[in-house]
Formats: sequence, C-alpha cells, structure tokens
Amino acid sequence: MDLRVETVGEGAPLSPFVTPTAPRLDPRKFQDPRVTLDGSPRAVVGLRGLDTLWFNTGTLCNIACLTCYIESSPRNDALSYLTLDEVTGYLDEIAALGLTTEEIGFTGGEPFMNAAIIPMLEASLATGRRTLVLTNAMRPMRRFERPLIDLKDRYGEALVLRVSLDHYTQAVHEAERGSDTWAPALAGLTWLGENGFSIAIAGRRLGDESEDTARAGYAALFAALGVPLDVNAPSRLVLFPEMDATRDAPEITEACWGILDISPDSVMCASSRMVVKRKGAVRPAVVACTLTPYDLQFELGATLSEALGAVALNHPHCARFCVLGGASCS
Repeated sequence: MDLRVETVGEGAPLSPFVTPTAPRLDPRKFQDPRVTLDGSPRAVVGLRGLDTLWFNTGTLCNIACLTCYIESSPRNDALSYLTLDEVTGYLDEIAALGLTTEEIGFTGGEPFMNAAIIPMLEASLATGRRTLVLTNAMRPMRRFERPLIDLKDRYGEALVLRVSLDHYTQAVHEAERGSDTWAPALAGLTWLGENGFSIAIAGRRLGDESEDTARAGYAALFAALGVPLDVNAPSRLVLFPEMDATRDAPEITEACWGILDISPDSVMCASSRMVVKRKGAVRPAVVACTLTPYDLQFELGATLSEALGAVALNHPHCARFCVLGGASCS
C-alpha cells in the first residue's frame, strides 16, 4: 500500500500539525482489504448515491505544504492535468446513468494551475449543479479574476470557492505552507469577499486547540478583513482533522458501526468519487475518494458505471479522517 505522505526526516522542517512523538502506525495494519490485523471482518462502505463527483485537475501547485496528503508542489505532476473533454465526458455520464449528483468539486494541486479550469467550471455550472473549487487564493487564482467574476455574475452562489487557510495566525499558517504565503492568501480571500463570491474556508486546528477556540480565532480574523463568513456553519468553515497517515490509527471493523453508533452512509465514500489522470495514462480513472489518489487498491475503474461498487476501509485516512474524524471534503 502506497501511503504517499510527507514524513519528517532529521533536520527537516516540522509541521505544527504533526506530533512526531505520537505512536507510529504498525506496518502490519491496513494490509488486507477483507480483514483487519486481528482477523475481524473489515468494514466495507457501499455507495448510497453519488452526491459529489470530484475532479483532481492535476497535482501541480504553486507552493509545497509540509503535510500535503497528495504531495502537491511546483514539481509533482504525478497526476496530470485533466482536459475539458475528459471532464465533460464524466458530466455526460452522470446524465446518462441518471445519477442524482448535486455537487461537482475541483481540487488539485492548485486547480487554477490548470489553464482549462474556467471552461471546466463553466461546463459544471451549466449542468445546474453546485460547483466547489478548492484553492489557496494566491497568484494562480488571481490570473482569472475577470472570468471568475463573469461566472459569479451568471451563476451566483452555485459557484463556491473554498480557500485553504491552515490557521488564523500567520505564524502557524506559514510554518505549514512556507514563508510569504499568508499575505497573498488573505489578499485573495479579501478580493473574493469584496466581489461578492460565495466563500468557504478549509482550516485546521492545533492538537491542543479546541474547536471553539479555533472558530473564534477565524471569526476575529474574518471580521478584521471585512470578509462576511459564518464560522459556525460547518460548510463555511471546515476544520479538518489530522492527516498524518504514518501515525497510529485503529482499523475499522464491521462491528465498529454499532460500537461507535455511526452509519456507514455518513462516510465520504458512501456519497462521492474522484476522477484522476495518472502521469502517462491514456485516460483518467475513478478512485474511491479524494484522500487515496495514489493507492491503486482504491482505483475503481475508468468510468463512473464501473466505480459504483463498495469500498473496503483499508487505509489510515478511512479511520482517522472519515469514521473517527467525521470529516468530509464535500
């Protein structure tokens, strides 16, 4: 299993969102999609409906974060740029299959590094679906100010831009994302607010920080910026749990649903899939979710019709992010 996560080597910068003294993952875990290490039947999640289809537009990004789960950077092109024709092909398949998909998501890398992003957004919005774009709001996004305003004027709140802001303080944000990333991100966020875009924030909180403290911190920041955003609305300020796949995590068994009183329908792979195009591949593939783009056991086929089956929760992110963290990228 290829986890493809950043590890902290000797002398490497330490992310504020990683606890290096925490127990490390037992390498014998998450090896068999059928059973856990102790022989218990592994939990499997069926697709109750394709609510959200994600497109990974490519892994290239203008910055390199320390703990980026997909290792996006100015050099990582492991996932190639999707083309407009490839995106519209899947949008057409949604219609052909009669799927009740409500949302189309675009992620990366930085989606605005892909020169075809505006036509892709246009194609998605033209279907009448809510269209969510994950962005760092820095220079790549700002290159498209005029066409973005045009899309906003025509489609209104159906277009949502979710800005990644790792913390409400410059020190923590730049410790994760690098120096000189704070001011450009805030400038981009402010521009979106001033121009009436529907905005959301993807944030994080430190290990010793309560959710209430984090939301209050973001509220103060947005008030100072003059950005109207309800920090108490989970869809507007999404606080993601830890994404260190090398840290120990429990395996989720069939019995866990009852023990935890959680429905498998609440897990992200019960309602979403993601399209990726691997470097050198002839055509894209559909993977189980946004968190496992490199792990081939989660590649479900080339078409949506091939990707509507069940998914075994055989990855640390399945446990920490989805089941125990209660998080979703949607």
